[in-house]
Amino acid sequence: MQLLKALWALAGAALCCFLVLVIHAQFLKEGQLAAGTCEIVTLDRDSSQPRRTIARQTARCACRKGQIAGTTRARPACVDARIIKTKQWCEMLPCLEGEGCDLLINRSGWTCTQPGGRIKTTTVRASSSC
Repeated sequence: MQLLKALWALAGAALCCFLVLVIHAQFLKEGQLAAGTCEIVTLDRDSSQPRRTIARQTARCACRKGQIAGTTRARPACVDARIIKTKQWCEMLPCLEGEGCDLLINRSGWTCTQPGGRIKTTTVRASSSC
């Protein structure tokens, strides 16, 4: 009798886990991002000019309340919306480890300076989907 009760409990737990997985799959359908995550949608590089590469990147983010799409450690990320509104770009830590961050004079973006002196400049343009 004890064994039968244990088997029924185990079967009930397995069924419950299966239902949770099915419901979770319905909420997170293919192509839907989990909250607080980002993915790169397009990445275009133009190296037609000597000693200069222009890269354009579009990211898709599912940010939590109070956050907005930004950049952390040279990757798309959800950051505090206040950083974007005040254009204090370096507060979101956009540069790689070991690089220095400086705001552009007009606050239209930032520069990341590598220890060897190479400078990467990033400018921000408003997206029509914001």
